[in-house]
Parts: sequence; C-alpha cells; structure tokens
Amino acid sequence: MRIITAIAEMQAAARELRRGGTLALVPTMGALHAGHLSLIDAAKRDCAHVAATIFVNPLQFGPNEDFNRYPRTFEADCAALTAAGVDILFAPSAETLTPAGATTFIEVGGISDRLDGAHRPGHFRGVATVVAKLFHIVEPHRAYFGQKDAAQLAILRAMVRDLNFSVEIVACPIVREPDGLALSSRNRYLTAEQRRRATILHRSLAAAADLHTQGERNSQALIATMLQMLASEPTVIVEYAAVVDPGTLLPLADTTNGALIAVAARLGETRLIDNQLIGADHA
Repeated sequence: MRIITAIAEMQAAARELRRGGTLALVPTMGALHAGHLSLIDAAKRDCAHVAATIFVNPLQFGPNEDFNRYPRTFEADCAALTAAGVDILFAPSAETLTPAGATTFIEVGGISDRLDGAHRPGHFRGVATVVAKLFHIVEPHRAYFGQKDAAQLAILRAMVRDLNFSVEIVACPIVREPDGLALSSRNRYLTAEQRRRATILHRSLAAAADLHTQGERNSQALIATMLQMLASEPTVIVEYAAVVDPGTLLPLADTTNGALIAVAARLGETRLIDNQLIGADHA
C-alpha cells in the first residue's frame, strides 16, 4: 500500500488509478475497527481500486469535544489497510488539509442542524468541508460510509446532489458486537461497566423496531418505547430519541412509509450514537 501525505501527489496517484477502472474512496479518522474494514471489503467488491484516508478532522470537533484525546493508531491502521488490500492511503496533516487562514466552508443548510447537528453546532460544516475537499482531491467514482453515521450520510448525499459531485455515496450496514453494541472508535473510551450499559442504545432501537413490526405506526409511541428502555439505565444520559425521515432528518408523525429511528446518549464523557432503518424497504 502506498502512503501519501501531499495533495498534489494524491491527485496524481488517484488520476492514475481512475485510468485503470472504478475508484472507491473510504474516508476515515483512523482508529480502525471491523466496521471500517467492512467498508473496505464492500469497496473492493464493487470497484477496481480502493483509496482510503486517515484524517482526524479538527473542523468537526467543538471546543469542548474530544479532538486531542481522539484515538490515533496510525501504524496499526496502516497494517490493517494493507492486509485489507487498499491501494493508496491518503494521510495528510491538519496543516495540509485545513490550513490556517482558510475562509471557505461547506454549509448544508437546515439538515445540518438536525439530530447530531442540533447537539454539536458546526460539526457537520466541518464534516462537509473536509469530505468535499477529499472528493475534489481524489475524484472517486464511489465513496463508502457507514450507516451508523446516518445524519452524516443524509448531509453528504445532499451536498453531492446540490454541488453536482460526480460521486456515488454508498451506505454500508452497521457492524455490531455480538451483544448488539455498534462498533465505534469511541467505544475504547468506555469503562467495563459503561461498556455493559451501552448496549441499551441498541436494545431501545430493537424494542421500537419490534413495536413497528407488530403494527405500531405512531412515532410518539415508538419514541416513548425507546425513552422508557433508555431510562432503565439511569447513568445513560439521553441526548435524543427520534423518528425521522432518513433523507431530510425531519421528524415524522408516523412510520407508514418507513423511517430512521435514532438515539444518542452519553456514558460519562463518551457520546455514542446508534440507529436503525424501519419500514417495508428496510425489513
């Protein structure tokens, strides 16, 4: 696997790969786990070449968030990506990709203020800006993201549509631990006790999904079920439990035409998210 840190070199290398067939991009912030590697596997199945990125994006962290302590495991990540068959890793410095004095940002209006955006002001502006830069540098045919970051998916799809990027956004299923906890680089922050309690996020979604399967279509009833389940773990501080349109992230009154059910909560200093698509198209 070739490791590149300079933008011009990455542009040239990506141009060469595109000449040889379909090019996939898998953007990451490192601290890789099986969820990330599932994106690589999907990209390799679909495309002739795969480029990955590792970049802990300072623009998407708020002033009181975990940028400085976000896990950085570059050598192990490189070994995992090499074993997975990635062709090129783009790993620019913060100074390279987000230079001081830059004044241009991507703002996906409205939708960026919903779900996680309502609790993390400016977060999705940072995500959209850096992902747009990666798309511009690499010019992939397809880009692969995990369904766990459902709000991010909706925002990037809107950005691609509105700015006419010639890239297909591919969503890949959430990868879970055997007990249902969604894989996340932040799971390593959890104590053993917090890790045990964290499964309540998935269990609350499963309870709401079961209720939907039984015929309940009222969103408030599904939300009440999620909140009741989450309340059974009093140390879990709920940020939101929501039923929304997966494309716009706007609240839905009912789930007749399908929906995204989503939760976010804090265990100590660690913020976790999880979601599930429900409805006929997602059964």
